[in-house]
Amino acid sequence: MSEASGNRPVQAGASSPSPGPVVPTLPHCLEGPGGAPIALRNDCPRPVRPERTEASNGPSRKEKSPNAPSFQEMWRELNPIGRHPGSHGYRRFAWTGADAECRAWFQVQAEGRGLRYEVDRNGNQWAWLGDPVAGDAVVTGSHLDSVPDGGAFDGPLGVVSAFAALDELRASGAQFAKPVGIVNFGDEEGARFGLACVGSRLAAGQLTVEQAHRLTDGNGVTLPQAMAAAGYDPDAIGPDPERLARIGAFVELHVEQGRALDLTGDAVGIASAIWPHGRWRFDFRGEANHAGTTRLTDRRDPMLPYAETVLAARREARLAGAVATFGKIAVEPNGVNAIPSLVRGWLDSRAPGQDTLDTVIDGIETAARAYAQEHGVDLDVVRESFTPVVEFDHALRDELARILGKDTGLTVPVLGTGAGHDAGILSGSVPTAMLFVRNPTGVSHSPAESATEDDCVAGALALADVLEGLACR
Repeated sequence: MSEASGNRPVQAGASSPSPGPVVPTLPHCLEGPGGAPIALRNDCPRPVRPERTEASNGPSRKEKSPNAPSFQEMWRELNPIGRHPGSHGYRRFAWTGADAECRAWFQVQAEGRGLRYEVDRNGNQWAWLGDPVAGDAVVTGSHLDSVPDGGAFDGPLGVVSAFAALDELRASGAQFAKPVGIVNFGDEEGARFGLACVGSRLAAGQLTVEQAHRLTDGNGVTLPQAMAAAGYDPDAIGPDPERLARIGAFVELHVEQGRALDLTGDAVGIASAIWPHGRWRFDFRGEANHAGTTRLTDRRDPMLPYAETVLAARREARLAGAVATFGKIAVEPNGVNAIPSLVRGWLDSRAPGQDTLDTVIDGIETAARAYAQEHGVDLDVVRESFTPVVEFDHALRDELARILGKDTGLTVPVLGTGAGHDAGILSGSVPTAMLFVRNPTGVSHSPAESATEDDCVAGALALADVLEGLACR
């Protein structure tokens, strides 16, 4: 770990990081190897942002953030937190020890830069340059939690890039006409309590207090109990319209969760929309019995219709041009020599449009019920969460394209995504947009998730340009 100001010890028992992409040490956080500017396309160089003079009276790094760690230093410090020594994936679940370490890291980064640090009623963390009460603030950031054994970039790249982009602007003497905020939204992945984007959903009023209080993890711990154990007040959670009303624009940078940019040869892209998506629970209820003495014809085995339903989900999704995944399963009594009494499977499905998604889910459920009836098994299907299609603010999206193409004529690709994000949740309350950073393999939610050094830097530089265009004079 770096000895730069603000660093903390790695959590006890954390493993040493395995080899992977490392962001280079950069004089102003955002220069490429040898000090050259990083291009947004491999074949389209980007000019260096002109340095501002002392006459600008803008805040400088020396004045405002003398000890701000570089992108690389931030990345190295954050990288070991919550990393499992066996899988090398991340287990940063909401309101756990790893989550607390990530939150402490965020606070150190904010306070080390002289930013105003605060935690809202729903546990989301904020760092402010300027007074947010002034309104029309420009906010960026993402999340620091992970899926089980997730990758290093999903979420953290957006948070680290936010601090690095702000450092770049302050170092070049930018004059800010609007407040600028950096946010870490809590429990974005939903890995512990089964519902994604809990922090942003609560803030936007898309999750009621009653619904949130009923959320329970696999060990029977409720969300209020987990928050209280972590030192937060669960009775304070709820909609936060006053805070959201202060935001004029929210721009989230995220590693692409697919290969569209790799196929086009672009380092950075702009999001157009998030596909409609949801989670459904399929409960197949049969009869527990002895695996060695019960004749096949006498069995009511729920595993059989479940297995056939998994194949049906793949078939329906392929025919519709959508995606459908049974990625989680619970079996009772879960014995090697016991026929299950219950097989509970969770379906995640996403599609380019609502009609397509409805067709896929209807097809899967129809097939599941037919299979269940064939095997003498009962079936309940429960929709646990759903997010309709999110069209990002067109005016803001077009402004991002204009900013990133300024002085170069660069056309930044615009692409849709099947992944949900806090930006999608907030889109109903404030203008939102997203930047994607190329993922060369397209792998995400896995330890194999990756992005190259140059592309990470290009993303942070693009975010700095966007913040400058939206928030500076």
